[in-house]
Amino acid sequence: MAVSMKNVDSAFQGAGQKAGLEIWRIENFCPVPVPSSSHGKFFTGDSYIILKTTALKSGALRHDIHYWLGKDTSQDEAGTAAIKTVELDAALGSRAVQYREIQGHETEKFLSYFKPCIIPQQGGVSSGFKHTEINEQEHTTRLFVCRGKHVVHLFYHQVPFARSSLNHDDIFILDTKSKIFQFNGSNSSIQERAKALEVVQHLKDTYHEGKCEVAAVEDGKLMADAEAGEFWGLFGGFAPLPRKAASEDDKKVEPSSTKLLCVVKGQALPVEADSLTRDLLDTNKCYLLDCGIEVYIWMGRNTSLEERKNATSAAEELLREPARPHAHFIRIIEGFETVSFRSKFNKWTQKTEVAVSEDGRGKVAALLRRQGLNVKGLTKAAPAREEPQPYIDCTGNLQVWRVNGKEKTLLPPSEQSKFYSGDCHIFQYTYPGEDKEEYLIGTWFGKKSIEEDRTAAISLAGKMVESLKSQAVQARLYEGKEPIQFFSIFQSFLAYKGGLSSGYKKFVAENTIADETYSKDGVALFRVQGSGPENMQAIQVEPVASSLNSSYCYILHSADTVFTWFGSLATSVDQELAERLLDLIKPNVQTKPLKEGTETEQFWSLLGGKSEYPSQKIGKEQESDPHLYSCTFSKGRKSVVTEVFNFTQDDLMTEDIFVLDCCSDIFVWVGQQVDSKTRLQALNIGEKFIEQDFLIQNLSRETPLFIIMEGSEPPFFTRFFNWDSAKSAMHGNSFQRKLAIVRGGVTPTSDKPKRRVAPSHSGRSAVPEKSQRSRSMSFSPEHVRVRGRSPAFTALAANFENPNTRNLSTPPPVVRKLYPKSGSPDSATVAAKSAAIATLSASFDRPKEVMIPKVSKVSPEKKPKPEADAKESMIAMSNRIETLTIQEDAKEGEAEDEEGLSIFPFDRLKTASTDPVTDIDVTKRETYLSSVEFKEKFGMTKEAFYKLPKWKQNRLKMALQLF
Repeated sequence: MAVSMKNVDSAFQGAGQKAGLEIWRIENFCPVPVPSSSHGKFFTGDSYIILKTTALKSGALRHDIHYWLGKDTSQDEAGTAAIKTVELDAALGSRAVQYREIQGHETEKFLSYFKPCIIPQQGGVSSGFKHTEINEQEHTTRLFVCRGKHVVHLFYHQVPFARSSLNHDDIFILDTKSKIFQFNGSNSSIQERAKALEVVQHLKDTYHEGKCEVAAVEDGKLMADAEAGEFWGLFGGFAPLPRKAASEDDKKVEPSSTKLLCVVKGQALPVEADSLTRDLLDTNKCYLLDCGIEVYIWMGRNTSLEERKNATSAAEELLREPARPHAHFIRIIEGFETVSFRSKFNKWTQKTEVAVSEDGRGKVAALLRRQGLNVKGLTKAAPAREEPQPYIDCTGNLQVWRVNGKEKTLLPPSEQSKFYSGDCHIFQYTYPGEDKEEYLIGTWFGKKSIEEDRTAAISLAGKMVESLKSQAVQARLYEGKEPIQFFSIFQSFLAYKGGLSSGYKKFVAENTIADETYSKDGVALFRVQGSGPENMQAIQVEPVASSLNSSYCYILHSADTVFTWFGSLATSVDQELAERLLDLIKPNVQTKPLKEGTETEQFWSLLGGKSEYPSQKIGKEQESDPHLYSCTFSKGRKSVVTEVFNFTQDDLMTEDIFVLDCCSDIFVWVGQQVDSKTRLQALNIGEKFIEQDFLIQNLSRETPLFIIMEGSEPPFFTRFFNWDSAKSAMHGNSFQRKLAIVRGGVTPTSDKPKRRVAPSHSGRSAVPEKSQRSRSMSFSPEHVRVRGRSPAFTALAANFENPNTRNLSTPPPVVRKLYPKSGSPDSATVAAKSAAIATLSASFDRPKEVMIPKVSKVSPEKKPKPEADAKESMIAMSNRIETLTIQEDAKEGEAEDEEGLSIFPFDRLKTASTDPVTDIDVTKRETYLSSVEFKEKFGMTKEAFYKLPKWKQNRLKMALQLF
């Protein structure tokens, strides 16, 4: 669209450049800014333009423009507001969604900006804000009627203070000088009553300085109730209420078939078509989509400002029909259609990419610059790149099962981070909450797992949740779509091909399919990924060259021949993770490191020859701005899904089920007051939500799904709210809870439940003592992350632990090698230590003998109490072994310089040497340098060099052509 700045009002200069609310009032046919202190104050005789600017996670700014028409506003002012809205949209780059709002019939989106309600004042531009100030100082008794479950439509001036105004269907608020009464019609819902209490709180704080009494009066209670008697006394005594009389506000537009009209020279002409499809919309024209109660104006990207104004006028004319005086319309620009608009079409194929709009937005910004206007913030902001955080305490306890038929098999700690694509797994994670133990029970479906195993996994996990009285968070996860919480809990995660379950083996046999289950002696290729030692994964991929990617590191092995391949775009962190994961996949085996471009013939031979491969990092589903939906059920069990705009914790009503959609994750929140039959359908509700894709965002069927019960909300859910845990711990229905808050002025806290011991599904305690917790902390970005014990140490400690209190957590990824050069342990402790070392060796599957380092001096120990003897022995031994492990690990490389190796000059040891040395270990060229030349080249001693992490050593060697 060609934008002429002479058509854009100067009052809109700088509008929409930052997140927030901006309001203009139409005065003498011109928009005049309303100060922020007066936002939410509207006059019935005026028209307003409201701009809501939202900063998206992508870095872009989204704009919603509303123009509000008071019931007494003039046609001229209303027309001016409509035209000026189009101008404001043009100034913002012609991408905003525009809404027409009628007093008393506003959209829920608009009302959500001014929670809990708006109370329009009598008057207009001439009387202005002075009228409001008089009302605030001189209190008069007022009767309000409230309607709405998620936002409140408040009617005041249309409701006379008389008993005849009351009815059984609505909720009424009587605001007197000393007391506020809420009268609940017998046919009103609990949720509506609770929402009306937010208005009571607003009135109490605004007009009574928070110092008046609040009374709730139930329809049907007679004079016997003191508060009811006082209420009815204000109306001259009790009398039966009449049936609700129909009014203009209650008239509903009859549903009609959706019609598409094309605007030609200001006239709306019908478009003939068998069904509504995206192909009917021409980018050079404007259209009206008539849906009865609402009319959409669709404006093609190539239409002029004048054509868009004509389309608005045509829509205004359409809405002047007597049958729909309160209908509203929504203006939409091509490429930025809302979900509700697209849902009206039988088939919708997106034609225009957002990138095109960015170009148009840039042109608008250039035009504004020529006019000398500030365009800061108009163009798209750069997205903030943040490392995703798990928002869960990772010091808890983990148990993992493999599904076999209709049963589950508990995996030992050394195997519980090894998953197979052909299997289904169940995990239970127990971690410390604020005042009780929290539980996360999840199912993981491998890509090649069979349907029978998936069904069994869901059933078995459901029973585990029931055994915890439904106080556990339930997760349904698919391979390749795991959320950050999953990887942070496991820390080191290995995904193998094939499967070990009976179901997978049977499926392979019956369908004569090759069994591709991982074998340590076969050829296997692993892609290394993750963000650090506490979140790293090795994913087995097809052993072909096309599986490589320049942005990753890989581990390739064939029996004991092992290569580590470093992509040219891989980071130093990726290289470190490859070294760590190699110790889990192929411990105690010498590897051959290769940089991209230096591959050997043997390497390509194992991959079946060279071929092209990508270099771009594999994209992950990004978390989008969250949307909250309410799911209510009628007696026929049909669900009604409604979006809750600008949501807060108070919108989560205990009688309902809500779905929080973040695109990358779906959360289903179930209130305590939801009936048991509906509660059991929570997982199905979440799966249907994903299947129907309400936001039309191409949700994957494998999107992570979490089921959350009220009172057991995990931090990775509550982070989307300004959360008050005391509210979720309250008892009673939504109305009773809010009434207690309104009357008391503070959130009452319920009795805090004590920590529970999780039922053990394996005959062992699932909750260790705090001293046993050894997993790394990654609860929030502010917390210091503490590295956990190594698998070797976990296995060693397990030998001394009581099996009934054994810590079943997964071994964290830090793997330290125990290669002491010599050792002569005290003969009195050989037997006990040998048993521990046997366990240690088994955990690594290492054939070599491992010896205990010599302890030169041991401080005398006090004789422990008999009952603590075993435990203290374990702790003391564990601490000594881990300390010595660290010391020996640091000295590991140093020994190689003391073995009498031959010394060669640097020029002969380089990989590009013209006179290379032969018969040396080419993976350790630096060891053949003299101490003097080593310090000259590396800038440090050999001792200091071998204390560096392996990836740093390799990086320095690469720079010196010794790698």
